Amino acid sequence: MKFTVTSRGDEVSNTLQQRIKRYLLDFGLTYDEQAPEMVITVGGDGTLLQAFHDYSDRLENTAFVGIHTGHLGFYADWVPDEVEKLVIHIAKTPYQIVEYPLLEVIVRHEGDLKAERHLALNECTIKSIEGSLVSTVEIKGDTFEVFRGDGLCISTPSGSTAYNKALGGAILHPSLASIQIAEMASINNRVYRTIGSPLVLPQHHTCLLKPLNDVDIQVTIDHYSFNYQRIKSLQCRVAEEKVRFARFRPFPFWKRVKESFIRE
Repeated sequence: MKFTVTSRGDEVSNTLQQRIKRYLLDFGLTYDEQAPEMVITVGGDGTLLQAFHDYSDRLENTAFVGIHTGHLGFYADWVPDEVEKLVIHIAKTPYQIVEYPLLEVIVRHEGDLKAERHLALNECTIKSIEGSLVSTVEIKGDTFEVFRGDGLCISTPSGSTAYNKALGGAILHPSLASIQIAEMASINNRVYRTIGSPLVLPQHHTCLLKPLNDVDIQVTIDHYSFNYQRIKSLQCRVAEEKVRFARFRPFPFWKRVKESFIRE
C-alpha cells in the first residue's frame, strides 16, 4: 500500500511524522506523496483539513486517518502513545472505510469569467467585506427569502460542530447526506425579515445565493478565503464526492461531541 504522512509542523508532530514513516517503510509499505492510498495526518483537525484539500482530486482512491498532538479532534482520533498500535493496524489489519458527505460550492461571475468549483469538508461562508450582505436565498429554484445581515454559513454535517455551532446551528451526525444554512447576525425588523433559524437541506436540494447589493464579497471554503468585487451567484449542494476515513476501531460521534463540549 502507498502512504504519506503530513505534519502540523511543530517539533512534536514532525518527530512523530518521521517515526511513522520509518515504521511503515520497515513493514514494506511504499511512501508516495503524489498518489497515496492512505494519508496519515499528525497534528489536529486543521492538519487533516489541509490534507483533504491537498488530495481533493483523488478522494475515491485515498483514505485519511488522523493523530492529534494537541486536543482531541473530530477527525484526528489517535494519540501519540498509540502510534505503534496504529502502525501495526495499517500494515497488517484490514480496515473499515467510513464515508462522509462534502459540500460542493460553485461560484459564478458576471461576464465571461469561468465558474469556480470548490469542495468543503467543514463549511463555506459568504459575507460582505464592508457593511451588510443583501442576498436572495433560493432553494430548489424558488426564492425562499432575501437575507440581510453579516453573512451566511453553509456547512456539512461533519462541519456542523465548527463555525456552524458557534452561529447557533444544529449538530448533525456526519452520516447524514445534507447541508445546513446558518445566519450571521441577520437584520430582522418590520421591514426586513428572515427565517432566523438554521435550515437543513437534503441531498437533492440546491441552495443558490444571489448577492443584490453592490459590495465586495468574501467567500471562504474551510480555511481558504477568496475576495471578489462582484459575483453573480453562489451555488451550494451536497457533493457527489465523499471524504473517506480509515477506521480501525469504533469512533462514536456523540461521544466525541460530549468530550469536546460538555465533559467536565
